[in-house]
Amino acid sequence: MKIKNIDRYQRLRDFHVPISVLDDIFGNQDNLSILNTAWDALIKEGCKGDDIAKEISQLIFRDLNIIPEEDAQK
Repeated sequence: MKIKNIDRYQRLRDFHVPISVLDDIFGNQDNLSILNTAWDALIKEGCKGDDIAKEISQLIFRDLNIIPEEDAQK
């Protein structure tokens, strides 16, 4: 896995995206391409790594109808 992808994987884990979901995304070239395209577009808009990871993690949770760990504990 490229260093860029490892960093993105870890940043998304920091925002509680489940490992199984990330493994599916990073294990499928089409899904990984979509993720990287979105991530790079946010970089071009001036967003930073943690802001990007937060935004993308929220999209993943919404699209998969997942309640983030931090919200489930409340």
